Amino acid sequence: MNYPQTAQKIIAHIGGKENILSLFHCITRLRFLLHDHDKVDRAALEALDGVIGVNISGDQYQLIIGNEVAPLCEALLAQLPGVSSSASSSKRRNPVSVVLEGLSSIFSPIIPAIAGAGILKGVLALMVAMQWLQTSNQTYQILLAISDGVFYFMPLALAFSAGNKFGANPYVAVALAATLFHPAIQTLFKSGVPVSFLGLPVPTVNYASTVIPILLAVWLLSRVEKLIDRIMPGVLKTMFVPLLSLVIVAPITLMVIGPLGIFAGNALSGGIIWLVENMGIVAGVVVGGTLSMIIITGMHYVLVPIMINNISTMGFDPFKILFYVANLGQAGAAFGVFIRARDKKLKSLALSTSFSAMMGITEPAMYGVNIRYKRPFAAALLGGAIGGGFAMAMGVKTYAFALSGLPGLPALVGPTFLWAVVSIALSFVSAAVLTVILGFEEKVVAGVSPVKIAREEERLFAPVSGTLKPLNTLSDPVFADEIFGKGLAIDPSNGELRSPVNGKVESLFETHHALALESDTGAEILIHIGIDTVKLGGKHFTSHIEAGQNVEVGDLLVSFDLAALRAEGIDPSVIVVVTNSEQYGDISPVKTDGDVASRDAFLTLTASAA
Repeated sequence: MNYPQTAQKIIAHIGGKENILSLFHCITRLRFLLHDHDKVDRAALEALDGVIGVNISGDQYQLIIGNEVAPLCEALLAQLPGVSSSASSSKRRNPVSVVLEGLSSIFSPIIPAIAGAGILKGVLALMVAMQWLQTSNQTYQILLAISDGVFYFMPLALAFSAGNKFGANPYVAVALAATLFHPAIQTLFKSGVPVSFLGLPVPTVNYASTVIPILLAVWLLSRVEKLIDRIMPGVLKTMFVPLLSLVIVAPITLMVIGPLGIFAGNALSGGIIWLVENMGIVAGVVVGGTLSMIIITGMHYVLVPIMINNISTMGFDPFKILFYVANLGQAGAAFGVFIRARDKKLKSLALSTSFSAMMGITEPAMYGVNIRYKRPFAAALLGGAIGGGFAMAMGVKTYAFALSGLPGLPALVGPTFLWAVVSIALSFVSAAVLTVILGFEEKVVAGVSPVKIAREEERLFAPVSGTLKPLNTLSDPVFADEIFGKGLAIDPSNGELRSPVNGKVESLFETHHALALESDTGAEILIHIGIDTVKLGGKHFTSHIEAGQNVEVGDLLVSFDLAALRAEGIDPSVIVVVTNSEQYGDISPVKTDGDVASRDAFLTLTASAA
């Protein structure tokens, strides 16, 4: 790559020097903060030799480069005098972006719990509808408690997650939420007489299953905690900061924030109901056809608390079905690529990502296939519009919160179940048919060097102890879509990263969260600790190596504070990718799931045939 020339083209296509606020890089991507994203010529950037892909995350405009990211970043900065090269920028952040990022960080950790419980609620509804189980049965009552517990005590789960996000003590946040459910409070609210605190009226509100009140309350708690912490003498902080925070914030929550939050939640729910009742098919077509683009921006997290609130208060949500049809539209488009494609590798990728999208995980299909070939993505949007219009016309409702894919079908069980299935099928089939009709160009990526062939088999050893995770389960589409190569991830149980091979350290990122190794037999390995950990600027990471150093299996490479990463709301998955995967006949895990111990063999690299 001619770095100065490529840098010049990137600057031109990204809107010119005056559009760039700051630029920095992680081990695989250039990360720009821009004045105006609308000035970017995305298509031209994606067509540049050396640019693997483009991704927008919050305020960041990211160019996925790969191993040559560091010298290219240097060439860019050389042509951008005065542009900051720090991850932190003086740019005033878009308030909408801040809100979306906050909602995403708060809800992401609890989605597995509410999705699992939601599926169980749907299964129970199906069993009752089929008369396989009676609601008076004790087994049903216990299963109902299992399925409904997380929804009833939703403020407790959200309090902990919001505490981590807002910087409040998460355990104090839970204590605040627990106040709302204490029997003394519940008895007062159910007594039928006016309730007051220090002579001030306390509205009687049911906080079970609510979302917005506790988010507002924990945000206030974080501010009050920090204020008290600044003025409280050090020896008294442990006792009096949480004491005063609770005594101040809990009454304000009961008297003001809680009722306002309930009002806001009801108003948002009412707005959704009005939209469905008055716009009907139009709402389904517009939202169903654009929801995939909304998901890319992260704005769909605004709807999550509304949908949960609807299900909790009304017993159903009229909008959740649009997530199903949007996801099945992506699945159908990828399946259409599988039907029409001639290249065997593309057919395999399209089929596998279509299946994952049907399961409710759309990123591999969306980023790896549909957006890359453009017309399939348009077909997916049209499929979502068709399915969404039909769903709204038939008044489809969702009765539990679950993953928006085939595993979440039990959440749709109810009077409109048949129409829900038809709307999903319409979205999938129409997207697949439109993809086949519209077609797409199977491009050969320019500038790719002839592939070397590995002649030796090799085994990689687990760099950390923990639980195995396939790459396609990761939230980062670049790793999930195997853009940099095949590999495996581990949810770590400790903070010691050790060498998986005998070889040499090719590069170590300055924040120590990522590094590249080359084994003695030629395997090129990228190890990345956590998702989006570059934003920490090296905090919580300590390197024990340097670039060019020889290492052996089991040598300590990097230590990291696992508890601190989790407290920051970061997915700490240790990602191991073989970046020269194309040189091997096959790359396969020794086992696909379960726990693995550090230095256990966990990936087999099979040599290519002669």
